[in-house]
Amino acid sequence: MLALGANLGDPAAALQTAVNALAGAGEVVAVSSVYQTAPVGGPPQPDYLNAVLLLDTTLPPQELLAFAHAVESGAGRERLERWGPRTLDVDVIVYDDLVSSDPSLTLPHPRAHERGFVLVPWAEIAPEAALPGHGRIAKLLETVDTSDVRRIDDVALALPGVR
Repeated sequence: MLALGANLGDPAAALQTAVNALAGAGEVVAVSSVYQTAPVGGPPQPDYLNAVLLLDTTLPPQELLAFAHAVESGAGRERLERWGPRTLDVDVIVYDDLVSSDPSLTLPHPRAHERGFVLVPWAEIAPEAALPGHGRIAKLLETVDTSDVRRIDDVALALPGVR
């Protein structure tokens, strides 16, 4: 499962570009609605648009991360400051049930269990999902403040090849 976020330029277009580009790494099985959320950490910046997608891929985790970084770069992502604003952010949240403490790709994502902007859209497309080491997404949602996670009904992401 991958999480997408953007708050610079045209965030909705960046998210759709990411969905389309990530299809190059496998099959995009599902994509959530788009949610507007307040930034977490970092400097003052605009709200984010966020979504998640389920990707069926044969790429190993590190290659998937490299692919995700290439998609970010293609969208003009510059890594100037930690948790700063960005044209596109693609995070690998889980990869099957793999648990890894590799500093270049910690799995599951170390903060996913506390982030409403990941959990809310994930619950939408995979309500029975679980986060390895943390439990079911539905249960995690009971412990996280989601008051600033607002579904944006006039923005919808399309699966690649579907209009």
